[in-house]
Amino acid sequence: MARKAVPVAERTRGYAHRIDVNAPAGMVWNALVDSKMASLWYGPEARITAKAGGSYTARIDRNIEREAHIDVFEAGRRLRLIYMPPPGLPASDAVIIDDFILDTEQGVAVLRLLGSGFPMDENWDPYYQRLRAHWGLALARLKIMVEREVKLKSA
Repeated sequence: MARKAVPVAERTRGYAHRIDVNAPAGMVWNALVDSKMASLWYGPEARITAKAGGSYTARIDRNIEREAHIDVFEAGRRLRLIYMPPPGLPASDAVIIDDFILDTEQGVAVLRLLGSGFPMDENWDPYYQRLRAHWGLALARLKIMVEREVKLKSA
């Protein structure tokens, strides 16, 4: 009896970002899940239904709009997004995920973002590189925005 070939799992890649924000973790969480605030740091017209089973959508530039299903929603602690396949790229069995994990270390909010599931296919390179770079800039904007809000509230 011949054995059926088992497909090799598609090779994928990801990214990891970390920002330390001098603010209460609750303020960072609100910036992450509030549509109005996310529109300021992540992408214009962000639309977020902040709950398990909800949605997370934003346009990061004129060519890329990202739509995601909220798979995990642990208020104040963790948000995991599973993205719909982006149009215009080769089909893939890979699942693209962004997993945000929020902690407090020595009174500082620490936000980690772990992105995964980007196919190693060279056709995906520009998309992957654009998103990896965008997240670095977007999280820096989140940090500045939240820390500025803390200063305004304490003034």
